[in-house]
Amino acid sequence: MPLLTNTPSGIYCEAGDFYIDPKRKVPRAVITHAHSDHARPGSGSYFCAEPCTPLLHIRLGKKAIVEAAPYGTKTRIKDATVSFHPAGHILGSAQVRVEVGGEVWVASGDYNPSGDHSCESFEPMPCDTFISECTFGLPIYNWRPQREVFGAINHWWESNASKGIPTVLHAYSLGKAQRLLTGVDPSIGRIFAHGAVLPYLPVYVRQGIGMPDVEEWSHGTSPKDLSGALVVIPPAASGSRREHNLLDSRTGLASGWMATRKACKQSGFDEGFVLSDHADWKGILSAVEATGASHVLTTHGDDMALIRYLTGTGLDCRRL
Repeated sequence: MPLLTNTPSGIYCEAGDFYIDPKRKVPRAVITHAHSDHARPGSGSYFCAEPCTPLLHIRLGKKAIVEAAPYGTKTRIKDATVSFHPAGHILGSAQVRVEVGGEVWVASGDYNPSGDHSCESFEPMPCDTFISECTFGLPIYNWRPQREVFGAINHWWESNASKGIPTVLHAYSLGKAQRLLTGVDPSIGRIFAHGAVLPYLPVYVRQGIGMPDVEEWSHGTSPKDLSGALVVIPPAASGSRREHNLLDSRTGLASGWMATRKACKQSGFDEGFVLSDHADWKGILSAVEATGASHVLTTHGDDMALIRYLTGTGLDCRRL
């Protein structure tokens, strides 16, 4: 029987009787990171990498039972040995290494080998079987160096600021927003953020991630204060009535999905910046190679091209 299996409740380890990033309420959840599609409320207990703990408590509430282990520390859970290893996705994100009877499987969670300033760097883990997410598992996804992307973002903001125009940059409240804040140039102007972004900033600062001064964007923020400023808000808040004081702003979206002209045009934003917290095509291939795995299982995304490619190299690759 496979060491990890896919079930309606999520990836399950029978030897340890736990689920990885469960989709439903389960007795014991092993969590790769604190994004809401991976860390859902209602499970009996949660186990995560140590840096993820405060983010998980913000997501799930202080009453959630959260146990944690430092990266690389092996923990025995019934007949399985579990350890967390940096995934490079967001702060505290981890790959889950599971060993049973000498056989090793690694569940990647969301990962990004290219690295950035706002989280721990991806650490390849040797294993027999690698479960890889493939959100951007097509050759068309090929990320530019991060410094080039931030150069373009800062140039755009500076151009808007010189005209007194507010710059609104849309990014997910946890992970992407903090990544942007570590990369923008605060000398250009004042920086504001949506209330959904702010609770995570102290966690990043406490873990040694440098952040610029960020003010809260609210109903009371005057258009005068926003002149030439940068405002970071989640995409879900793009239609907020609070944007009444940003009617004359320029808007942008930072996302890997902006890699195609069609997606960029259909987004409705003035600018699209290709900045992703996930592996691109080359990143997935390099991660798979670094594991030395002879078996690769895919999850999340358009994986058929990846399966065909890896099968052609002699690997046993299929969908989980």
